[in-house]
Formats: sequence, C-alpha cells, structure tokens
Amino acid sequence: MAVLAAAQLLDELMGRHRNTNPNEKIKKPNWEDPEYCKYYMVKFCPHDLFVNTRADLGVCPKVHDDEVKELFEKAEPSYKKTQYVDEYLRFCRHMINDVERKIQKGKQRLELMNSKPEGPPMTQAQTEKNQEQVQLLSEKIGALVQEAEEAGTRGDVEQAQGLMKLCDRLKEEKEQLLKQQENSHWSMTAELAAAQEKQMEVCPVCGAFLIVGDAQQRIDDHLSGKQHVGYFKLRQAYEEMNESREKQQQEKERKRREEREKERVSRGGGLGSDRRDRERVERDRERERDRSERGDRDKERDKDRDSHRHRSSRDDKGGRHEDRDRERERDKDREKDRERDNKDRERDRERDRKHRKDRRSSHDRSRRRSRDRH
Repeated sequence: MAVLAAAQLLDELMGRHRNTNPNEKIKKPNWEDPEYCKYYMVKFCPHDLFVNTRADLGVCPKVHDDEVKELFEKAEPSYKKTQYVDEYLRFCRHMINDVERKIQKGKQRLELMNSKPEGPPMTQAQTEKNQEQVQLLSEKIGALVQEAEEAGTRGDVEQAQGLMKLCDRLKEEKEQLLKQQENSHWSMTAELAAAQEKQMEVCPVCGAFLIVGDAQQRIDDHLSGKQHVGYFKLRQAYEEMNESREKQQQEKERKRREEREKERVSRGGGLGSDRRDRERVERDRERERDRSERGDRDKERDKDRDSHRHRSSRDDKGGRHEDRDRERERDKDREKDRERDNKDRERDRERDRKHRKDRRSSHDRSRRRSRDRH
C-alpha cells in the first residue's frame, strides 16, 4: 500500500512517464486501456472518499488521469461505455447496502439498550435463595432420572413413566427460576448503562452513533467528517446517475415509438389499415353467424326427418316422395350457401390484392419523392 501511494505521489509530481527514455515513443492515452480506473472516469473513485477512516478501501490500484477522463466524457455512447457506468453503479449500490445494514444493526442495538426489563431487579438475598432452589431442583431431577432408569431395568414401565413426568415438571420449574435470575441480571445491567450513558441515535447517512442534543461543534465536526461526506457524496451520485439513466431510457423509448408510428404510416398503415381490419373482422363475424344459422336449420330438418321416419304412414310412396323432395331442397340450400361463401372469399382476396397494390404504389411514390429531394 505504501509503495502504491508513493508511486501515485510521484506520478502527480513528475508524470506517469517519468521512467521512460527520452527517445522512446510515448503511447497515446486511451480510455479503454485496463490500467485506467473506470470509477474515476465515470464520476469519482470511491477509494478516495474514506482515506484514514474506518471505511477506508485502501489505495486504488488503477491510474487516475484527468486527460483520460476527458477522453471518456467526450467519447460517443457505446456498449463498453455503458458497461463502465453499470459497473460503477453496482459498486456504489454495494457500498450503500453495506452502510444500510450497519444503520439497521445500530438501530436494533439502541432499541435493545433502551428496552425496559420485564420486572424489578432481585435483591442479594433473593438471588441466593433462587440459586439454592435451582441446586436443590437439579439434585431432585438427577435422583428421579436414576430411579426411572432402575424401574425401567426391572420392567416396571408405569413407574418409570410417572417418574419421568415428575422430572419434566421439575425441569420446567428450574427453567423459570433461571429465567427470573437472568432477567434480574439484565435489568441491573440496563439500569447501569442508562445511568452511565446518554441517549444515542444513529446517523441515517453513515451509520455512526450520535448523542442526542450534543454540542453544535461536535455535530458540525461529524457532518464535515470524511466518512459522513463520503457516504453523502456516494448516495447523491448514485441517485443522480440513476435518474439521468431513467430519463435517457424514457427518451429512447419515446423516439422508438415515434419511429415505429412513422414507418407504419409510410407503409400505408394508420387509420385506413385499422378500418380495413375492423371490416374484415365484421365480415368474419357475419359469416360465422350464417354458418350457425345454417347449422340450426339443418338440425331442425334432421329432427323433422326423424319424426316422419317413426310414423307409420312413412311406408307409402307419398311419404317417400316427400322425403326426396325435402332432401333436394336441402341440397339446393347447401349449394347456395357454398356459392355465397366462395363469393365472399373471392371478394376478400380481391380487396387484399387491391390493398397490397395501393400500398406498393404509395411506397414507390414516397421513394420517388425522397429520391427527387436528394
């Protein structure tokens, strides 16, 4: 670390090419070279924010060059440039998440310190009595366990089960006594801490502990400290870059929609195509209704035929002649429906051909106009 810091200091004083020979040709700087710091080119390097603080990230191993930063800013938007920005935002988000976890832990710690105990602390005599009872219960539990094991070896299962139930009740009583003793100890510790320490709060920016109602000089020192200023600068840069990126994406999406609408209009789309689509859908619906009506008529004729077939008078010649006449009429109706469907399909094909021809002619006219303008 010390060597890197000294090298950076020499680079600032004498330049990065201080060790090159006078006759050696110096390479022109390029912002895509891996030796340059991506974070410094995008905005600023987070390694420079927390020097000599608890959040110190150490010396940045990459080169910070203002000339390369200007080249990066002047460069046209590209995929690699977007990658640099994305990597910078991910690093900032990682650091902000770390300090947010630190703030959350600090708040939980303060809530635990400020929480009230369940009951008043126990006196010395009560504590000694509690310890004696716990010791006595432990001895009883051990004796009961031994008796239950002996009863089990003798084969007296009922006695062993009864002894184990009594042992479980004594264990619960012992746990309650231990819990009272622990609560009393925590109550005394909390009272001592409240008496010795002042009321604290957590800084919402850097996660440091602050004294509520402290002197203004100490508050100003904290607000101007490296750690607080560094996290504030990091949060501000992250929010600004996120907002600008969202605006750019919205602008791109708006331009893309406008281009699609223009292309659609130039190709003969727009309101005319919507109207033609609606007409086609309406024709399809009418055709479907005609088919359903024909199906209903056919069902009615089939029912009539079945009913006539079951009659006794169907055996004479007159009845058979009527059936043949009805069958001929039904065939004629089907033929007419088929011809109507064919005519509708032919009419739709003709309209589609005419629409494609009009669209090609409009496209050719637009191409001629653009060629004439050029």
